[in-house]
Amino acid sequence: MANALTTTTGSVLTPEGGLSRYLSEIRKFPMLEANEEYMLGKRFKEHDDTGAAHKMITSHLRLVAKIAMGYRGYGLPIGEVISEGNVGLMQAVKKFDPEKGFRLSTYAMWWIRASIQEYILRSWSLVKIGTTAAQKKLFFNLRKIKGQIDAVEEGDLRPEHVEHISTKLGVTEAEVVSMNRRMSGGDNSLNAPMRADAEGGGEWQDWLVDDNAVNPEAQLVKDDEYDSRMELLQMAMSELNEREQHIITERRLSEDPKTLEELSTEYNVSRERIRQIEVRAFEKLQKGMKKLDRDMRKGNA
Repeated sequence: MANALTTTTGSVLTPEGGLSRYLSEIRKFPMLEANEEYMLGKRFKEHDDTGAAHKMITSHLRLVAKIAMGYRGYGLPIGEVISEGNVGLMQAVKKFDPEKGFRLSTYAMWWIRASIQEYILRSWSLVKIGTTAAQKKLFFNLRKIKGQIDAVEEGDLRPEHVEHISTKLGVTEAEVVSMNRRMSGGDNSLNAPMRADAEGGGEWQDWLVDDNAVNPEAQLVKDDEYDSRMELLQMAMSELNEREQHIITERRLSEDPKTLEELSTEYNVSRERIRQIEVRAFEKLQKGMKKLDRDMRKGNA
């Protein structure tokens, strides 16, 4: 499948070539009906029809742009962020199975976000921002939470703010302090003192030491296990209907979960009904993931 995208007139399409023009061009690609998307997916999967893949990709470029816009503020060109999201979209199309019963957009958003986040983590700093899911969550949510608790002052966070963020995101207070300093002041020498006027106050590298560090082999196993769980989750999501997928995504998988009240208004049902659907969908997810895990282990046995 070619990585180059073309406009409706055949010219090369790239967000780095002019964002306004790019956004204007991608609006010209039609959205796909469910049946049309299904047929295109089958043509690509069974016959390696690159034309079908191109139609699926171009019809979802607006989804990539929308997701990418949520990652502004990291000092990276938004055009490059969109391009990385497009790479994730292409990977999703390659792995998309129309027989699973869910729309490509539901499946693709995982790949798009993962591709964008990995790009930001690679590019934002010369030093790797985080190696665990919790540290990555801290990186991508710190600004938002600081705004929610009005912790927008320059310099270090107040102790109560550090404690609040640490508890909310499941990381250590030292990690919160370190990440806030790095995101507030950019990259600094790891040997630079944390405060210019503080004697014996320690250096940045003292705060970046992972007390729970594991050897590379163990970390690789951990990363592979996380990837496997995410793959199982995506596969199990296909067993849910469209409403269940939306509710479980908004309530349990979103970085900014919606309330029962918000979803009850959206679906024009009671909060209790939304809660019931959420509980049922979560139970189906758990059972589906367990079954898939057993089947995969049997297949590898």
